[in-house]
Amino acid sequence: MEIVLVLIPLSLILLAVAVMIFRWAVRNGQYDDLDGPAHRILFDDDLAEHPEKRDSRAGKEADGAPRADNTD
Repeated sequence: MEIVLVLIPLSLILLAVAVMIFRWAVRNGQYDDLDGPAHRILFDDDLAEHPEKRDSRAGKEADGAPRADNTD
């Protein structure tokens, strides 16, 4: 029965520490964007970094003229 006198204060101290850690995480933005990293992997970052690749995939050169190999 004496162990209860030790376990109750110990559990209250651990609870207070857990609440303080949770409050710190919320204040520092740890839970702000949970879906962003999961969706970011679906987007192709190469096209944003190299606009000439984006233009050539659309069938145009970087200056806006049609490609020479286009035989329409």
